[in-house]
Amino acid sequence: MTTEVEERSGAVEMYSWHEGMDFNPVEKVILERRSVRRYQDRQVPEKLVRRVCEAGRFAPTAGNCQAFKFVVIRDPALIDEIERFVGRLCRITSFLLDWRSSPLGRAAWLLAQATARIVPNWLHPVPFGAVSLIAQGKLKVFHGAPTIVLVLIDKRGVGYPEKDAYICAQNIILAAHSLGLGTCWVGFAEMLKYSPAWRRRLGLRWPLGIGMGIALGYPQGQPDGMVARELHEIDWFEGGEKRTVY
Repeated sequence: MTTEVEERSGAVEMYSWHEGMDFNPVEKVILERRSVRRYQDRQVPEKLVRRVCEAGRFAPTAGNCQAFKFVVIRDPALIDEIERFVGRLCRITSFLLDWRSSPLGRAAWLLAQATARIVPNWLHPVPFGAVSLIAQGKLKVFHGAPTIVLVLIDKRGVGYPEKDAYICAQNIILAAHSLGLGTCWVGFAEMLKYSPAWRRRLGLRWPLGIGMGIALGYPQGQPDGMVARELHEIDWFEGGEKRTVY
């Protein structure tokens, strides 16, 4: 057993807490991780990729059913082929929905309004702006990462298997950061589900569906550092009263 003095001296960094202590290693990984969109031109060792996937495998899942599967892509030609496919879909999407540049004019605006009511999150300015950049060839889907990890969702999973897969992906991203790697969550990988050819090539047969892609590699520079976040109100119920904390 360690003493309180040893804990306060910093000898023990995990599994304990005291007033005024610094962030422990796990907290630092969570707080300092950033999405990386520039990677070095060198491959990640296979053992390291397997290690971060193992961290994903140990994510909590409903009934411990682990309703996910990993697909690792490290072939540059295959990654480029996927990016060209996503680029084509982005150009089609931009043509149909981006009224600012589409030759369809007001028809594109009306179609965008209708689509926004079906998938409002996808037509938010952030992802829709990325669609435009990818369509113009100004943004690479996987940002030049040498390794891509696709997290597939087993639809037979207990409860909400898609949420289990997202937790799994978060484990991978945090483990990768703790091991000196950079990552970026790539939602555009989901577009592969619209192609029967890609579904066959990647084994996306029922009950498996694609959840997300994770770009993985060695970052250029030192992208670590806490990014400013907006404070959130927390409703706190205790002692028969409700108060707001931040």
